[in-house]
Amino acid sequence: MNILLVNDDGWQAKGLMTILPHLRRMGEVTVVVPDGARSGMSNAVTATRPVSLRQIEDHVYVTDGTPSDCVKLAINVLFHGDTSQIDLLVSGINHGSNASVNLIYSGTMGACFVAAEHNIPSIGFSIDDMSADPDFQYMEPYIEQMIRHLLELDSSHQVPCYNINAPKGPIGGIRWTRQSKAFWADEMAPVQQPNGEIMYRLAGHLVNAEPEATDTDLYAMAQGYLSVQPCQIDMTDYAAL
Repeated sequence: MNILLVNDDGWQAKGLMTILPHLRRMGEVTVVVPDGARSGMSNAVTATRPVSLRQIEDHVYVTDGTPSDCVKLAINVLFHGDTSQIDLLVSGINHGSNASVNLIYSGTMGACFVAAEHNIPSIGFSIDDMSADPDFQYMEPYIEQMIRHLLELDSSHQVPCYNINAPKGPIGGIRWTRQSKAFWADEMAPVQQPNGEIMYRLAGHLVNAEPEATDTDLYAMAQGYLSVQPCQIDMTDYAAL
């Protein structure tokens, strides 16, 4: 199996280094990642300047672009447009949850959606821990098991695309989930500059708008379960048609 591995935390992020040995046991791995943190980039692509692509090890490349750029560079430059050479895209392991509304901001999942655009199965892995040194020991036993299981499922109705989120700490099992309704509150915090100017930085906290629901990603993670959410790039509201 030929696997493309990307992330939004950059080369040598602990999440990437954790998942890489697992993927290498499963097949040939090509790594294309940003040269630094690109969290919150969603599906952003670099359209106003050229982007770099530099090989730093065998089958390992870095770019000054976004996670979506990583996928496009891999497809169009490294694999010369032949997507049949890529059996699976894996993104992560992201430092921080991509559950609920975080999905729309996620550079980790943004890369998965680019893969889905090109009919490449994709799986994004995240853990609910934003520190530079998360503890992946509880998540690791599930990585290869989940990949093999998800790729074996009947996906004739759409290109497989999954958003997997692990809780921080012990994992009690696996739950299929839907995206929880939530929103960010108190999102911008003032920061006074030395010259007196007031600027703002991203802050805030996530508010679960349906805390009573038991079928969501946020509920599963709060109960200590690994959340598996099927995703698609078609954002049409069919009920409104």
